Parts: sequence; C-alpha cells; structure tokens
Amino acid sequence: MLSCDHSGQKHVAFVADISSSESVERLMSQIQSCFSYPPSISVNSAGITRDEFLLRLTEEAFDTVLKVNLKGTFLITQAVARALVASGTSQGSIINIGSIVGKVGNLGQINYAASKAGVEALTKTAAKELARYGIRCNTVLPGFIDTPMTQKVPQKVLDKFTGMIPLERLGDPTDVADVCAFLASDDSSYITGASIEVTGGIFL
Repeated sequence: MLSCDHSGQKHVAFVADISSSESVERLMSQIQSCFSYPPSISVNSAGITRDEFLLRLTEEAFDTVLKVNLKGTFLITQAVARALVASGTSQGSIINIGSIVGKVGNLGQINYAASKAGVEALTKTAAKELARYGIRCNTVLPGFIDTPMTQKVPQKVLDKFTGMIPLERLGDPTDVADVCAFLASDDSSYITGASIEVTGGIFL
C-alpha cells in the first residue's frame, strides 16, 4: 500500500482479497481514510480462469472462479453502494466487467461463463435498486482482448478466433478502458442497467 501522506497525491494502490467481505470492508475503510470520502466510480475488473471441460472440471475449480468473479463483484458493488448511500451523495457509477462468454458460452469455460453471466444479471438488478440513489450500474462485455489471460491461449487457437472477428484483430485493453471511461463520465448520465459489448463484432 502507498502512503496517503504525500502532498498532492491523487492515486493510491491497495491490496485486497475481493472474495473476502472482511478484506473488502478494510479496503473501503482505507480508501475513505485516505480521501475522506467514498469512491464515486468503481470498476470491478478482477477476474480469474480455471478452464476445463465440464466432464473433468473439479468442484474446487468451479467454486474458486465464482468466488472471485461473481462473489467478488457482489462484495465490491455492495460496499461501494453502501458507502455512497451513507455519504448522501447524489451520484455514482459502478462498472462491472463481464464477458461475452457469459452470454454465449465457450468450450472449457463452464465456471467462467457462469460467473460472468451472473455478473451481468447482478449488475442489471443492482441498477434497478440503486437508481433511486443516483447510482448507475453497467456491465462491459469484452470479447477476445490482448491481455495476460488470452496470452495463455495457444497461438493456433487465437488465430482461429481472430479469423472469426469481423474487425480482424484482438481487442486492445484501451478499447475496454475507453468504454469504462465513458460509463464513468457524465456523458453516460442516462445509462444504467446496460451491457455494452466490446467484441469487434464477434458473436453478434
């Protein structure tokens, strides 16, 4: 963790286990102690994979992925929303990172697909509940993005998927970040409960 004592500092890094409610509560306390107010923008982007075909997938691998991807998103969304409501602020933006796989499925990703489908449903429901407080909740659904997660995929498989993408390339992390920045800004002040695909046209 970086100290909050540096004059003029605007960014601080904290370490947290988002699958633990105690850790998330501690994280929120650290943020509010550092900045004196809760975060008005939250992007839940933590996620893991434990890929395996259904017939060979272990219960542990299934639970591990849902614990981080779905439960973690729930805990952060809930903690941020509670803090914003308690502060009396009239606006906030919670952006949860889902996946196109949560909508269409993918071979060997039963646990990941289930977790990301849950993220989208959770976000749509949170949007309905939190709208009265001025808190917007939206989901971003990336397709195949050039990240450490996709870099584990064999090149032949990546080439095959790239050939299926109408824009003929993997996405860049900035493609996803730009959509998050839009949803965090006042330019999207009338958008909540939405799911925005960042896929290069695949699966449409």
